[in-house]
Amino acid sequence: MEPTPWANVREFVISSVERPKSPKRMRSVWGKPAVRVPTGSSDYPALAPCAFLGSSSVPNPPSRPELTLYEDIDTQRLLCYVEEPQEVNREQHYVVRDSRQQAIGTLRRVPPKRPFKHTWRIDQPGHPTIIGRNEWASGTAGQAVARVAIRAAFEAVDSAFYAGTDQKPTSKARTLEWLAGDEVVMTSEGSSKVEIQADWVDRRLAFAFALVGDK
Repeated sequence: MEPTPWANVREFVISSVERPKSPKRMRSVWGKPAVRVPTGSSDYPALAPCAFLGSSSVPNPPSRPELTLYEDIDTQRLLCYVEEPQEVNREQHYVVRDSRQQAIGTLRRVPPKRPFKHTWRIDQPGHPTIIGRNEWASGTAGQAVARVAIRAAFEAVDSAFYAGTDQKPTSKARTLEWLAGDEVVMTSEGSSKVEIQADWVDRRLAFAFALVGDK
């Protein structure tokens, strides 16, 4: 499948699946791990690559293969890469660099404040900081705490229901809203499914978040 341009991508996933299983397709068709854009129809869906993950076979990569992206399947044209994190004021900072080794932005993993999990910031030069806000953290502090308590109660019920069985409850990937001021510029579900609303967001920084993972 021919790569699609990466610069204006609106929605993507990190996947090795090139043609997903569907009512008209009995089995999935696999390809190389890549940043992929949903295309096709409901009967014949496809995930077109726009950037390919690095490989351990590439000599002298600028970073770990899973944190390095190339524009071509042969990994000859470097797109961007994520440096190993540095701890700054208890935050984990991930600098993202382009093919010329110029910094294009920084991901910041911010330590959690109870009762929430860690949060994220994206610093893109020339633009306001993008804040990754947990969907459970919106509204007033009292409303947010109430939502966390409700979710904890549901999780406790699930645990009791599945206790003593071979089955395990499925966990939903965390959803984040990414805001610049009051504007929602991006949303993410877990680490791999991302939707971008604002044209000015550098797609490479969104890719970098998906590569690092919401962990």
